[in-house]
Amino acid sequence: MDSSAVDRFEASRSRLASLAYRLLGSAADAEDAVQETFLRWQAADRARVGVPEAWLTKVATNLCLDQLRSAQARHERAAGAWLPEPLLEGDPMLGPADTFEQRELVSLAVLTLMEHLSPVERAVYVLREAFSYGHAEIAGILDITESASQQHLHRARARVGAGRRRGAETDPASARRVVEEFLAAAVSGRTERLVALLTDDVTAVSDGAGLARRLLRVRTPERVASFVRAGFKPTAAKRRLAGGSPAFHIATVNGSPAVLAVLDGRVVGAVAFGVNDGQVASLHGIAAAERLGRLSGAWGRHEPDAPVIDAW
Repeated sequence: MDSSAVDRFEASRSRLASLAYRLLGSAADAEDAVQETFLRWQAADRARVGVPEAWLTKVATNLCLDQLRSAQARHERAAGAWLPEPLLEGDPMLGPADTFEQRELVSLAVLTLMEHLSPVERAVYVLREAFSYGHAEIAGILDITESASQQHLHRARARVGAGRRRGAETDPASARRVVEEFLAAAVSGRTERLVALLTDDVTAVSDGAGLARRLLRVRTPERVASFVRAGFKPTAAKRRLAGGSPAFHIATVNGSPAVLAVLDGRVVGAVAFGVNDGQVASLHGIAAAERLGRLSGAWGRHEPDAPVIDAW
């Protein structure tokens, strides 16, 4: 392959990775899809490719659809043990973040809600909402009609919208203060304060520190407060599981404020918060090591703020 063809692909790599991550919710799977797209670009008769960007987008998108439709993916996601892989602020795989809608689309809350969409609905939703493709372009990428693209988008918007609480975007400083107060209440055991910081329709989802076969889902402020209090309460058993006594940092993950448990430079747990109007509307807790590798690597390469809790 000549250098100009490689350069052309590399110019699209970041966009393709961001697209694949939004479709698959996994950085590792997204990287595999991008690499396979490169191999197909390498083998293609490029003289017959009219618009390389459109060709690459079509190939990457359909590789992701094949992955979503695979028996293994259907089993893992249907089994209720799947959560998106969290990414640290600044990760290029997070992609476009110019608008509130683009930032919201990559939040763990919305990525989890997109599990309720069919693969084609998910692809239409991502291509339209995150990358502003027109329905004619989407129809060409997915080999469907423009009318079908419009129908898929309508259903996707309705399904995702029904599962999330919309509100004005909270500025990062305000959201961080809410999370700091929430963490202080959780660690100190002030359950009443925790309840006051939660919306009436709050939801909490956790992978059970990577030990549960199914995701743990909790609703109502009282139950979520008790769940969080139990999770953040330090015990000798939890320290053994973590491998020591981690420090807690506030960071931004997938565009949302998050608490990261860090031990010897490694992220061993992450809780991402959805904050609306000064209250916590959703929590996503992830501690399975296979979902934290990229986040932990990125954490080790940047200069973190001082921990809000030095030792747990």
